[in-house]
Formats: sequence, structure tokens, C-alpha cells
Amino acid sequence: MRVGVYVDGYNLYYGGRHQLGKAPGWRWLDLRALVTTLIAEQRCWSAPALQRITYCTARIDQRLNPSGFIEQDAYLKALVTTASVDLVEYGKYVTGIRNRPLAVKGPRPRSAPQVVTSQWPVMVQSTLGSPLPGAVFMVSTLHQEEKGTDVNLTTHLLTDVLSRSVDAAVVISNDSDLKLPVRRARQVVPVGHVNPRGGYFAGDLTGEPTEGAGGHWWRKLTPADFLDHQLPDPAGNYTRPPGW
Repeated sequence: MRVGVYVDGYNLYYGGRHQLGKAPGWRWLDLRALVTTLIAEQRCWSAPALQRITYCTARIDQRLNPSGFIEQDAYLKALVTTASVDLVEYGKYVTGIRNRPLAVKGPRPRSAPQVVTSQWPVMVQSTLGSPLPGAVFMVSTLHQEEKGTDVNLTTHLLTDVLSRSVDAAVVISNDSDLKLPVRRARQVVPVGHVNPRGGYFAGDLTGEPTEGAGGHWWRKLTPADFLDHQLPDPAGNYTRPPGW
């Protein structure tokens, strides 16, 4: 059984951040070792063999985060040097300025944010000096958005599945935008779905093990999954960044 693995790099990273915070010891993740363990756990797949690992990500903007750029660059090169992945597919970062109303968290968990309006002790006045209660404060913020990762992952997943280049697929992401391509893939091959965050699966990504081709499975990563599957240090010419 030839297995293709498709990794949403940012979803995986922020899943680790959610579970382990800024503690060291988990970011230097060996994807091939992790995926090998995940696949070996699944008794419903017969003689699975890794065909390829495609890692989809975007490079950090060096102008806005020079240290983050250097650390990410070392990790990406370490992945390739050690053959921890077969392909790195790049999206891009889009940066700009956005004007938004100032808001704070709602009074209860999961309640809607509340827009901040003019009221004492901070009151907006008109040019004539009259108070303007209810006026909305607008703030200008730096906007950074990673673009292309989900599309790139989808393209590789469906190309490999529909061309019969793989007999099974593993998707590492909990992004609900992948609902349609994942469900399409399940009609053709068994699909393993891995949630990096460790909590609930996005509702759009749930399903039944027997639907379509059957043999599907779902797995949540744990802190131990990150900590127990680390690249060597150094990995070729590249060393683990401090704090990683």
C-alpha cells in the first residue's frame, strides 16, 4: 500500500504551539519519523509503505521577522537534508495595512467580540465640542496572511489520488477548508486524518471509517508525538535554533 502524506506546515506548527507553548524540545520535528509511527499504529491498513511526504508552507517575511526567518530557514533545510520530507511546496505571505474597529473579547467564553464605542471616561467629541456617544474607534493594524498552503496541499493530494500514484493518503491538518478535497479523496482511497491541535476535529473533516473506499482513520497528536520525534542535531550542516 503506497501512502502519500500531505502536511499543512502552519496548521501543524500552531497545533504544537497550542499543546506545548514556547517550551523547547518540539519544533525540530522529524516528519518522516512521526508519520512512520502514525501509520504503523493503524491495523486497518495492509503493509503500508511511505511513497512521499509533501510539506506545504510559506516562508516568513524576513523584513518583519528576521530571527523567525533564519530559524525557519534552518528547519526547512534540515528537513530536506535528512530526507524527512520529499517535497516542500511553498505558498507566500501577504502583508499590508488594514483598518478595523477596535474590539474586546465578549463577556462569556465563545461569545461574539464587542466593538469599543465612545463613552466616558474616553469620549469622542465633534468639531463643535459636543460629545458623540457610540462613536466607533478605528485602528490601523499590520495584516499578515499566509496564502496558498491549503490550495497547494489540495492540489498534491488530489493529483496523487486521482492519478492512482498512491493507494492511501494521510492529511495532517485540521483546516476545515479542506472539507471537499478530503471527502473526494475518501471516495477513491483510504485516508488517515491527523489533527495537530489535539482537540476536536473540525466538523467538516469528520466522517465514517467505511464511507467511500473505506479504511479511514482519525488521530489526534499529543505532546509526546512532538517530543518523541525530533531530527538529529545537527541535521547535516544545520543545527537546532536556540529554544527549539
